[in-house]
Amino acid sequence: MFKALKSKNFKLFFYGQSVSVIGTWMQKTAVSWMVYSITGSVFLLGLATFLSMIPSLFLAPLAGTIIGRYDRHKTLLFLQSLAMLQAGTLALLIYLKIYNINFILALSLIQGIINAFDMTCRQTMMIDIVDNKEDLPNAVALNSTMNNFARIAGPAIAGIILHEYGEDICFIGNFISYIPVLISLLLMKITPHIKAENKLNMLDDLIEGLDYVKKETEMARMLLMLTCSSLFVISFNTLMPVFAKDIFSGNAETFSWFESAAGIGSVLSAVYLANLKSAENMGKLMIAASLLLGFSVIILAVSNSITIALICMTLSGIGMMGQTSSINIYIQTHSIVSMRSRSISYFMMAYQGMIPVGSLIIGYVSHSLGVRTTVALQGVICILSVIVYVYYKKHKATEEDLETCPVPYQNSKN
Repeated sequence: MFKALKSKNFKLFFYGQSVSVIGTWMQKTAVSWMVYSITGSVFLLGLATFLSMIPSLFLAPLAGTIIGRYDRHKTLLFLQSLAMLQAGTLALLIYLKIYNINFILALSLIQGIINAFDMTCRQTMMIDIVDNKEDLPNAVALNSTMNNFARIAGPAIAGIILHEYGEDICFIGNFISYIPVLISLLLMKITPHIKAENKLNMLDDLIEGLDYVKKETEMARMLLMLTCSSLFVISFNTLMPVFAKDIFSGNAETFSWFESAAGIGSVLSAVYLANLKSAENMGKLMIAASLLLGFSVIILAVSNSITIALICMTLSGIGMMGQTSSINIYIQTHSIVSMRSRSISYFMMAYQGMIPVGSLIIGYVSHSLGVRTTVALQGVICILSVIVYVYYKKHKATEEDLETCPVPYQNSKN
């Protein structure tokens, strides 16, 4: 499971990021709590999350183009320094008791802009920090395991700190968590990246990257599948507070059970992926994970038992992580070197960029159709998207077989 940690550079990256990602989730939790505590507005609470994610939709392709032209190691150092500066500014504001919602929202947007470049750079750099390229799928899976563990641990730690010490300690903790990352990046020894000769022709690079993804039909199908999932399926998580409070008559603790169940499922899925010996059959794995996600969401929508609902949340976490990580691994292992950063940027756009848009759509639809009906519809859409994906994949394979099939020689007589 941990074979990628044999690479010194990846080991440094993994340990440094482990601390920082927990700090990031602590800050996310503290921001949500603080915005709602200050304003009492659900809209502003959603807006803060929306602003921290939406830049990926517009900036990810540009990020892939730019990162592909510069040294990824130095770029990540620069981006992590900017993220540390953003965290430090937010920590200082809260420490000085400056609870200005406009400042907080502006810093959330700045964080989203930095993340659009940072996440693309981190994913692209994986190939540079793993000594044995066969260990790349394991490195991607371990990175997913780390992120999902942080998703559980970060909010839990933040909850204790918020209750015992206050939100300013959460923000200061996140600021300090960037120190191990910067140290680990400085200790890495990576072969310098070959710079592009022409750094000004960005538009051509964007078009070239889009053309590459379109020509790689399997990659394009997977990205369309992920776009559909991010827009119409994964956002069912947005409605979990309603399930916890209104449908199952619970409280904040009940909501934490739903979040933890999904997080545990994601970790289990990531651990399974980390134990795979090769990156083959990612397409089949994605199909299985997507079907699991769809059926678990449908059962969740109609369930009247909180036990069954929590089991479904765990299964949906397995499905979500299996779907997104298998697509990520496929892109990482099948993209040519010159196109890797641009391919990954489209993955980030289809995943991180579409989720906030999906949350807005699902929030609006649930007001008209009701929460249970909306979530059930999301599960149906997930299953239908798998059927469409499989149909077009088989249709394409049939066409290729016909093209390669030899035409029988017919000897005509005069």
